[in-house]
Amino acid sequence: MEFFTKRTTGRPADWEKAGLDWLADAEENGGVRICRVLGVEEGGLRLEMIRESSPSKASARAFGQGLAMMHDAGAPAWGAGPPGWEGDGYQGPATQQLPLPLGEFNGWGEMFARLRIEPLVRETAGFSGEDRKLFGRLCERLAGGVFDDDDSPCRLHGDLWAGNVLWSGDEAVLIDPTPYGGHREDDLAALDMFGAPHLGEIIKGYDEARPLEAGWQERVDLHQLHLILLHAALFGGGYGRRAVEAARRYV
Repeated sequence: MEFFTKRTTGRPADWEKAGLDWLADAEENGGVRICRVLGVEEGGLRLEMIRESSPSKASARAFGQGLAMMHDAGAPAWGAGPPGWEGDGYQGPATQQLPLPLGEFNGWGEMFARLRIEPLVRETAGFSGEDRKLFGRLCERLAGGVFDDDDSPCRLHGDLWAGNVLWSGDEAVLIDPTPYGGHREDDLAALDMFGAPHLGEIIKGYDEARPLEAGWQERVDLHQLHLILLHAALFGGGYGRRAVEAARRYV
């Protein structure tokens, strides 16, 4: 198998391997294909080489179906990382990583508030006092279960923007996860954040395999908020305003 070496070392390399292996465990039940880890070396991660091609509508639809099956492989709790992982994970690009808080919660909303929103709001410069109060009100609504449903924790990729979906032959291959037990709409919202090829077909395939809850389109901004805040913390710019606008919709 052809490979390349990604210059990620130490604990971040262990985190990436743990995540890729955990997601790959779902493939036997129809989950989407995951880039293989071929070894962890002093110089970095030895990863399967993916030969890229252009996606078709059929491959996008199949990707949506496989993503649903990966999600349905589940996680032990809301906020839990890969089995055996201890402490925080990592999020963000390799040169600017921040901790990804992990834990175990009884509901999605409380986990999302305490582990995804609050830490990044604290990390982000430029928010006014009123902005921070707004996020506080949203987090209390989240923690109170206003946006919870009857779904179980899903096995998320966690950073599923289009750049982490490679297309090879007639299938999608996922790379660079930030995995934990979360809500399936988080990954779907991430695909929408910067646009993905044939996104409509991806959603159709997903909905065929695992029908989405009514009103999911109205929650896209809410489920994007983690990644918007991560961009605000790392890059600033207009991401902070975008995060405030998204939060205001759900308070």
